[in-house]
Amino acid sequence: MICTGILSICSVIVFGQQTVPEVPDNQVEPEEIVAEAEITKKKDTVNNFKRIKLDGISAVVGDYVILDSDVAKTLIDLKSQGAATDDITHCGLLGKLMEDRLYAHQAVQDSILVSDDMVNAQSEAQLQSLVQQIGSMPKVLKYYKKLDEVSFREELYKINKLRMLSEKMQQEIIMDIEITPEEVRQFFSNIPDDERPVLGAELEIAQIVKTPKPSDEENQKVVDKLNQIKADIEDNDASFNVKAILYSQDPGSKSKGGFYSITKETGFDKTFKDVAFSLREGQVSEPFKTPFGYHIIFIEKIRGQELDLRHILISPEISDAVAEEAKSELDSIRQKIMNEEFTFAEAALNFSDEKETKYDGGVLRNPEDFGARFELTKMDPSLYNQVRNLKDNEISYPTLEEDQRGGPPKYKILKVTNRYDEHKADFAQDYIKIQQLALTQKQFNAIKEWMAEHIADTYVSVNDANRDCDFANKWVKD
Repeated sequence: MICTGILSICSVIVFGQQTVPEVPDNQVEPEEIVAEAEITKKKDTVNNFKRIKLDGISAVVGDYVILDSDVAKTLIDLKSQGAATDDITHCGLLGKLMEDRLYAHQAVQDSILVSDDMVNAQSEAQLQSLVQQIGSMPKVLKYYKKLDEVSFREELYKINKLRMLSEKMQQEIIMDIEITPEEVRQFFSNIPDDERPVLGAELEIAQIVKTPKPSDEENQKVVDKLNQIKADIEDNDASFNVKAILYSQDPGSKSKGGFYSITKETGFDKTFKDVAFSLREGQVSEPFKTPFGYHIIFIEKIRGQELDLRHILISPEISDAVAEEAKSELDSIRQKIMNEEFTFAEAALNFSDEKETKYDGGVLRNPEDFGARFELTKMDPSLYNQVRNLKDNEISYPTLEEDQRGGPPKYKILKVTNRYDEHKADFAQDYIKIQQLALTQKQFNAIKEWMAEHIADTYVSVNDANRDCDFANKWVKD
């Protein structure tokens, strides 16, 4: 049996039918527990041991044990991440850890799987981030008081496996929940007028984008490089994983060795998915192009309609001359709009290189709800900085923006097309936001019902010191 917590791990020592966890440094040492067991053993006949006090156990949920130290170390970890912890109580934190263990326990019962590669990739990314922040692996081990890198990696693996199982189980519970317009209306009608949410100031924003195009020579350089990598993998048995870490420019998968697990419904580029699903297990694709650059794909595992794959993305370099040309073209478009030769929406349709927005007058969509409004207090900081000083009908000068998804850089001009002051939620005007609130409430109720049902059906034990906690769920059974 293994129990886990944030950057903490405990193994167990077995005495007959009892399990005695190895306790943290600030509690009874393992040697003392062993001594206590030996004394108990001498007092009783063989195989008739007295019950041994399990020091340091806060709760047990299914197959998972939660130690007092797990709760304490979770709080320390939250503080180290800069989270506000003033309102976090021991009981509240223990309740959250128990929820996570119940999700993970039930995921295992339901055969919901998390691949070792995904867990290892996440752990590797975390470890590399820690090394960058703290300075070196020895410093990381010293900071977390770990004896060696192997045990630390094992610990990270267990932590991430539990977290990812928990997340998958939660997704499974709510994945099929939908909300009807009538449910949205009823949800809004049931909110007393004086309790209806106040929505912050919002903006609607439009943009026109010009993406500098690399030369044919630069494109060919990238294709040649990918062919060289492909040949090294196929002819010399080089590791695709290592090659992706070394050469891929995809920030979302580079640290994971280019790993993704996808289905045909995954929101990836169509060309990328078409190539991926045309390959056999163990096959490496030819170089191919998407809007982000050139790729090669390696199929690691085919599981029915799901693929475990690795890919390498390399984008061609853009010369300064080509970039300046795109900027000048956009500056000219901006001036013609100001001279009223055409509207911003007409210019977006005719000149913008961004397919996602050009056919909608350049209007940006909020990724949270796909509506056209952006609440100022929740806006992405980089976008906010680009529009915060724009007045009505003013158009920004061309701005260079790097693509966070690994695609080529682009120039853009922006305009604030509408402003909405802070106001009380209105059903017609704010339908999309109200719909999301109603859906969230419905999902919350489904989670609550699932939690109550599975707590009743799962072995749960809370130690005496925590039985008086006012938990959000009924963890203490009669």
